[in-house]
Amino acid sequence: MNFLDGNNSKAPLIVKLGGSALEDSDARVELWRALRELHASLAGGLVLVHGGGGAVDRHLSRLGWTTERIDGLRVTPEGQIDDVVAVLAGQVNKALVGALNRCAGGSPAVGVCLGDGGMTEVETHPMGDLGRVGRITGGSGRLVAALLKAGFLPVVASIGIDEGGKALNVNADDAATGLAKIIGAAALVLLTDVAGIRDEHGALIGRIDGAGIERLIEAGVIAGGMIPKARGAASAANQSGVPVVIAAWNEPRLLKALAAGSGVGTRVVPSIAPAADGARAHQTTEATP
Repeated sequence: MNFLDGNNSKAPLIVKLGGSALEDSDARVELWRALRELHASLAGGLVLVHGGGGAVDRHLSRLGWTTERIDGLRVTPEGQIDDVVAVLAGQVNKALVGALNRCAGGSPAVGVCLGDGGMTEVETHPMGDLGRVGRITGGSGRLVAALLKAGFLPVVASIGIDEGGKALNVNADDAATGLAKIIGAAALVLLTDVAGIRDEHGALIGRIDGAGIERLIEAGVIAGGMIPKARGAASAANQSGVPVVIAAWNEPRLLKALAAGSGVGTRVVPSIAPAADGARAHQTTEATP
């Protein structure tokens, strides 16, 4: 089943891009072309959300600052927030917009951040002493809808603006999850360095929920760095209420298959909602683009 079928087939698709996919944008031409083609092929269009932790780390290191993380969240002191904003909403965002717009045809990309046009409402994150780190509490889909209607591909940097007008650094996965809920996305695609979740035989799992993920973790099938990726996808699915697809960014052909309606990667569905198509929560299939 194509996860864009059904009542949500005309809603936008959120794609979150991070990690090494953001390094050396000039070498990712096939990825940018595939994203443009995917955007053009979908009735609801595509919204690209990005992080850029590697670029931030390098910038802060050049300034002689160290980076601290608590439970995966970057601690952002008051004295560093301007630099973080400059890298994420400036350097990384504009590099992505430029790379996408170098690809001929389709809708032009436009760069924005979470704080533009009331897209999101954010507050200082309540967990620990993270400094200028925020979490999404609400927002409006009007700006995204207007950009998509006008024929643009929105590229969203994970920088929010609080009610006092100050910038907050928002984790990119949390940004994509929150935005997916705000705009009523059809689904959320997490483009990562892995093709998806695999079972005990090494076969790609086509569909799974949070309970299935926990069983595989307990059995040792999901291990190491895949544990936070899988749990993060399950959490995103439950929070946003939409399917979350884990797929590899370095295989643009899979995005083309997605544009054609084929299943790719691993589809993580919300645990709180039954599968509309009656499929099992844990079904092993190989994507065949």
